[in-house]
Amino acid sequence: MKNNNIQIKRVIQRCGCDTILPLTLVYILYLILHGHLSPGGGFQGGVLMTAVVILMYLGHGYERTTKAVSFGLLHEAEGFASTMYVALAMLGVAVGAQFCQNVLYTVGNQGDLYSSGTIFWMNVTVGIKVITGIGSLSLIMLGVLNSIDVDYKK
Repeated sequence: MKNNNIQIKRVIQRCGCDTILPLTLVYILYLILHGHLSPGGGFQGGVLMTAVVILMYLGHGYERTTKAVSFGLLHEAEGFASTMYVALAMLGVAVGAQFCQNVLYTVGNQGDLYSSGTIFWMNVTVGIKVITGIGSLSLIMLGVLNSIDVDYKK
């Protein structure tokens, strides 16, 4: 009887996590994409990635979480985001302005999703960078919590 109750609780926990997970991902995407129009942005949206990793861990365990969110993918995405941020920052220098200067500010209408030029794209790259960094840290901490030898080079 006791073992049956534990299995029922695990199923409820997995279903609850699977229900909340897509909503969390949509909210993270919303925060990152609307960061130049409202409070929030790349950093705040990226930090919420911790919630996604923990929800996946609670619902499916450490092994399935690391298969879904692999260290290799996170590492490659982090390198891509860093490169894109530097490229966007250098765009100002390339047109004769300052480093990190918004040089595409004439594109878009005020209040539209894409209305702030390079600020929008820099915000998205910061979001990707923070998502990958926080996701990696969360996986490492969960691995240490479970006394698993974490291989973050996969």
